[in-house]
Amino acid sequence: MSSPKDPENTVAFAGIEGANADLACREKHPYMETLAVPEFEDVFDAVEQGIAKYGMIPIENSQAGRVAEIHNLLPNTKLHIIDEYYLKIEHHLFGLKGAKLEDLKTVHSHPQALMQCRGTIRKLGLTAVMHPDTAMAGRDVAAWNDASKGAICSELAGALYGLEPLRKHMQDDNRNRTLFITLAAEPLDIEPDDGQVLTSLLFTVRSIPSSLYKCLGGFATNGVNIIKLESYIGEGMDKSAQFFITFEGHPRSRPVQLALEELGFFSQRTKVLGVYLADPKRYS
Repeated sequence: MSSPKDPENTVAFAGIEGANADLACREKHPYMETLAVPEFEDVFDAVEQGIAKYGMIPIENSQAGRVAEIHNLLPNTKLHIIDEYYLKIEHHLFGLKGAKLEDLKTVHSHPQALMQCRGTIRKLGLTAVMHPDTAMAGRDVAAWNDASKGAICSELAGALYGLEPLRKHMQDDNRNRTLFITLAAEPLDIEPDDGQVLTSLLFTVRSIPSSLYKCLGGFATNGVNIIKLESYIGEGMDKSAQFFITFEGHPRSRPVQLALEELGFFSQRTKVLGVYLADPKRYS
């Protein structure tokens, strides 16, 4: 992993330059340098080793659902969630400089991007070809130098790889967005009244009847709003389910304290992942 010039001013993401994760980093942290690394694990490593101050990873998409790989990494990390950011996903069709829309025969992109643009691709009479990544599709189309091949990618990728925009907003649904979280070595020091505070944590239930119901009962009786609850079986575990939960409120507020006390009584273990401010776009 190459080291950036200024680790304290660097945010790492998984993918190559021009990926949606790169775009999310630039929008959320506009004054920082971005560092592309191959895998999600490398994002965690970059922050843990001090190669980057922050790391940004996607955890869910409004159409494709959760990013499952992330949940196997969070239980073992020492990093903390310090904020969230919603990126509106916009897919654009690019070709070689000087190419025209009628020159295209095939369009290359990630399977999810192709699925999200399926109706428009069909109307244009193009053949969809799966690619590992949207930005990689743009990079490869530029390298192939074939006017019959196009790429569906972000405007950032199109600009970085010198491509010509042929059709903007290819997506069939304009409500598509991806939720990213920022990870840091130190937790964020915020107060309960600093704004709309979210808390994310992991917990494993005890092996007793109605354990999940009892774990969550304290949130209901104390008026704490749960906005995300996901279960999964973590790697290397004894096949017991872990739960990833995000709720509104600060751990120092009395209702949350009471809810967490009840959760602690009926769970085997809990791990707070972060206390941070909600992205205003969550409620828009």
